[in-house]
Amino acid sequence: MKTTSQQLISYIAPAAPATRRPAEGNEPYLRPEFGFTPRWFHEACGIDFGEQWHQNPAYRRESLVTMREELRRRFPGTRIGSIHQPDSPLDCLTGTFGACTIAGIFGIPIVYASDNWPNCKKQYLTDADVDRQQPPDLNDNSFFRELMAQLDWIEANEGRIEGFINWQGVLNNAQRLRGEALFIDMLEQPERAHHLFDCVCTTMIQAAKKLHQRQRVTGVDVRFFTISNCLVNMVSADIYTKLLLPYDQRIAREFNCIGIHNCAWTADPYLEAYSRVPNVAYIDMGIQSDLKRAKELFPNARRAIMYTPMDLAEKSLAQLEDDLRHIARDYGSCDIVAADIDAGTPDLRVLDFHRLCEEISREMAKG
Repeated sequence: MKTTSQQLISYIAPAAPATRRPAEGNEPYLRPEFGFTPRWFHEACGIDFGEQWHQNPAYRRESLVTMREELRRRFPGTRIGSIHQPDSPLDCLTGTFGACTIAGIFGIPIVYASDNWPNCKKQYLTDADVDRQQPPDLNDNSFFRELMAQLDWIEANEGRIEGFINWQGVLNNAQRLRGEALFIDMLEQPERAHHLFDCVCTTMIQAAKKLHQRQRVTGVDVRFFTISNCLVNMVSADIYTKLLLPYDQRIAREFNCIGIHNCAWTADPYLEAYSRVPNVAYIDMGIQSDLKRAKELFPNARRAIMYTPMDLAEKSLAQLEDDLRHIARDYGSCDIVAADIDAGTPDLRVLDFHRLCEEISREMAKG
């Protein structure tokens, strides 16, 4: 896999949180990307997503094969879960530690669950902890060394270290370290917030580059980064611009191209600031955003809509079609990311959504 400054697209490996990967250049006008929660696979396949799943790549690989077989059985003839690709070499990395890798590097305990993604223990840094915090030495960090040891197993068994770690974003990671006090810091002690953001940003860049360097040894050339700004709607556009934009810009300058993930929030207040980030190759947002403006501001990025699992499950087929046609008209070409599909959503609904995307894509191709 060789990445350049091309577009990025959404990528959801089985039971993994959504991330991004390089576009192939032949994506349909509306490209659906489906993702299912660990609970969905736990109930369907009996897989335990506890600590062993994240720390034992052999166990993880075995479960991935089982999950892919289940997806092939339920959704034949589709690309859901990348099931059209062979099982070897297999991406045994994506999904490891969920969204908690940076927190783990900083020593925050990870709480595992048999049917969910891991979470972080609410063990937050005090004022004094933050003030003396420094970026961890990755060469002497037990959590990071254990992650890198997993790469040795993956290389030995797959030949190539395919996949991606979800490094999150500066705000997301800082909140996992500091808790709600972070938002008070940003208002009352901005220098303290800046210090924590700098430590987190430095660690994200260093860790990603070390991982990418290790992957290149096996022929996997990753040269992009995804910034996850899931919590951005908890701060004003002004605070984002003053306190957080400089770190997103810093990350963007360190990599050939980046993706910006916003969850299903309305991204309107932040779009102008995002347009000042260099090398944006992917951006996503919720359907209530000003899609025409987003398309104008990011004409060269692969755009995506984070379509909520509630809308997928509860809206009528006519409403789903109306949404997709609105997206295609004002925002396409783009990805439609139907992530976090939980147990109980009928398979037929997933297939109907997939069919609608294909039908509209064919219509758009005909002009």
